[in-house]
Amino acid sequence: MTLRKPTRARQTGPKHSFVRESGNSAFQRAIVDLQKPASAYPNISGRWLLAAGAIALVAALACAWLTLCLLYWQGNWQLLYHPKAAIGRTPASVGLAYEPVRFAATETGTPQLTGWWILPASSASSFGSRFMVLYLHGADGNLSDTVDALAALHREDVPVFAFDYRGYGQSQTGRPSETQLRQDNEWALNWLTLTKHIPAKTIVVYGSGLGARLAAELAADHSELAGVVLDQPYPDPMAQVFGDSRSKLVPAHWIVADRYDLNSFARRLRLPSLWLLANPSPSGPAHLPGNLPDAYVADPALKSVVWLNSPATADKNFAESLRRWLDDL
Repeated sequence: MTLRKPTRARQTGPKHSFVRESGNSAFQRAIVDLQKPASAYPNISGRWLLAAGAIALVAALACAWLTLCLLYWQGNWQLLYHPKAAIGRTPASVGLAYEPVRFAATETGTPQLTGWWILPASSASSFGSRFMVLYLHGADGNLSDTVDALAALHREDVPVFAFDYRGYGQSQTGRPSETQLRQDNEWALNWLTLTKHIPAKTIVVYGSGLGARLAAELAADHSELAGVVLDQPYPDPMAQVFGDSRSKLVPAHWIVADRYDLNSFARRLRLPSLWLLANPSPSGPAHLPGNLPDAYVADPALKSVVWLNSPATADKNFAESLRRWLDDL
């Protein structure tokens, strides 16, 4: 009798079958998940969509407004200041001898300001020996536009020093502002007193247009000066800034730092002043007290007023008015 070895039962692969079935089941579940209808997911409410859209719109408007404020901050100075770089005329064009001056050097030795030193026609005149004029021009143009006014002052035989603020003419480029122009004026006065060794008590500050307000401020800070001439100061230079339609779109009074408050400067004056006011009508009663500006009334020091046609230096009464005032200093 032959004995046979017991044979191990062949595994038909239920384990492999289980694996396949398990794999097929997971795959099928993934397919089923992908085939689920959209309604199986939670819906987004229309109110939420409207709220999100409103928030996005407000954010976009806020960004646009802030951008507008930034652009206004960068460019609002052009509403008041209108500088020119090119020098088209010099005192030589009207026969005046002058010396170009560069001063107010930086730490690297680069001059920031340029000006003209114009000597008097004759040193024998008591006029020229007693006083000299520091001329501050207005907000438009540059020194080229002051040549006729400087010639009128030169005819009174006084030395004249005129200069361009930073951002004007051949002075250092920059964005003009009240603070910057105030610093430029201080540098010009220091150049006269420290470099040219001219006594402050012989210096008359002459300001025209916006320069008249700057002259009033400089004179208010330096009572040691001889006097100040305010040539047709702007009634309110900031009105053309804050009155502009673009200024109404932004908080302009917060963005713009300039004020040029002539009344506050006038109240601090402690030296003689000559006010050359624009005559509104050559035949009208311009001399009436009611026509005087508030700043003139607020000036507590010795003061005189003359009504002249514009520009004042071209009026036939300008020379006599200035001469009489200087004689009384």
